[in-house]
Amino acid sequence: MLFTLITGASSGIGLELAKQFAQNGKSLILVARSEKALQDLAQELTHQYQIKVHVIPADLSRPEECQRLFELCRQQNLHVENLVNNAGVGDNAAFVETEWTRQEQMIRLNMESLTRLTHLFLPEMVQRKSGGILNVASTAAFQPGPYMAVYYATKAYVLSFSEAINAELKGSGVHATALCPGPTHSAFQATAKMDKSKLFKMLNVPSSKDVAEFAYQSFQKKKAVAVHGVMNKIMSLSVGVTPRFLLLKIVSFLNK
Repeated sequence: MLFTLITGASSGIGLELAKQFAQNGKSLILVARSEKALQDLAQELTHQYQIKVHVIPADLSRPEECQRLFELCRQQNLHVENLVNNAGVGDNAAFVETEWTRQEQMIRLNMESLTRLTHLFLPEMVQRKSGGILNVASTAAFQPGPYMAVYYATKAYVLSFSEAINAELKGSGVHATALCPGPTHSAFQATAKMDKSKLFKMLNVPSSKDVAEFAYQSFQKKKAVAVHGVMNKIMSLSVGVTPRFLLLKIVSFLNK
């Protein structure tokens, strides 16, 4: 039986993506640190959509957890058709003022675990000649981000990595999509302290549900890069023609 595995599925965009896949008949493997939240979501989706839902609590900022997750899926004969790498963290502060443990967690979760899980689950998709990978990047991926330096850098990696493997997978029956949402109403924004930034206050911020609906449709269309929102698309395109010094000033102002 084939499943869609979603990391960071306990809240925000991850939770709403689980609902999108569920209402389209996809059985799920839900992964996050909060077992209670996952169990509640699994019960809701099973009852509403009559699908199979497996819950696997895991802290993917710990490198060994990716391998454990893969082994558990293999032991339980859970074959992953779609992998949604949504788990991630952020931090809104000057780099010199941040705690290293937070930055290390960000690097491991936003980049290392995403890459490791892709490396573990992708071979079976290619062998089966079907499936896809949805990596949640950000509009932060298109430029450097003062006061969120490491976060912006990790999302640039996600975008670059996703586009590269999507090109490699051409003709294989498998694809990769990089989702690039802008600021979104979710628990992530508050945890990263982004909800206090000028960027968050100045924009018309969409809901996690809006972003998830767009993400699912883009994934089904096998888009390589999916930027949510008209203004975000315009801003991402303008990066290439905006002088670098001016870009840094603008992002500094919005994030500070």
